[in-house]
Amino acid sequence: MKFTKMHGIGNDYVYVNCFEEEVKDPATVARFVSDRNFGVGSDGLILIRPSEKADFQMDIYNADGSQAEMCGNGIRCVGKYVYDYGLTDKTEITVDTLGGIKHLTLTVEGGKVSLVRVNMGQPILDPREIPVRYEENPVVNVPIEVKGREYHITCVSMGNPHAVVFMDHVRDLDIERIGPCFENHTKFPKRINTEFVEVLDKNTVNMRVWERGAGETLACGTGACAATVACVLNGKTENCLTMHLLGGDLQIEWDREENQIYMTGTATTVFDGELSFVPEK
Repeated sequence: MKFTKMHGIGNDYVYVNCFEEEVKDPATVARFVSDRNFGVGSDGLILIRPSEKADFQMDIYNADGSQAEMCGNGIRCVGKYVYDYGLTDKTEITVDTLGGIKHLTLTVEGGKVSLVRVNMGQPILDPREIPVRYEENPVVNVPIEVKGREYHITCVSMGNPHAVVFMDHVRDLDIERIGPCFENHTKFPKRINTEFVEVLDKNTVNMRVWERGAGETLACGTGACAATVACVLNGKTENCLTMHLLGGDLQIEWDREENQIYMTGTATTVFDGELSFVPEK
């Protein structure tokens, strides 16, 4: 199986061109390639497929083999892949995901994509659709008890579920201890991605993220979008933010008039490879 290792500000995946390759058991393959000791090493597996509804289809599998609805950093890499590897010559493309069809604008320099802007669509605030088990609608600054301590969360879906927690000194957070407790809390029937956000000023925040099915990752595009919405709803920032994540920065804008969120960031190709052995069930 031929593959390409790519990352969006450190959020790394193994990408497979399913116009040419067949992946029979993607959940098992995702667990195998994601292993950083015995596999390729990644946060998961992304398959690029033909689509009847868009230019391309993106299927995402987390490192634990579970399927994800959307990945903001992953979709930027898909945009770079399909242009750089000659699957399209367009700089405006659509990608079908389980979180809906996304529109991408590609910036090309020297024949390669250097920057990708993604219309991430509308934030979902209805707790039934996120889904989260709260009566409040929207779920903004509501309490939750985790490991005997009360936190306050704001819940948003960007095609996948997020809970945003505001705190000081986010770099000092013991995220390996607290992250799984949020992810698997009974309030979240499909588990949850959790963003821990420190507001620096009206246009800048620090963020760390615990991703459902992957653990802490260096970046999360949908999480950055959800955190921007949470910041605005809680009156903490303006609607255009620079998000400092462990792997780098993202620019997020929530157009309140159109109720659309735009994410801009880089995408990087690391290397191409080929696996002579791919496990199946």
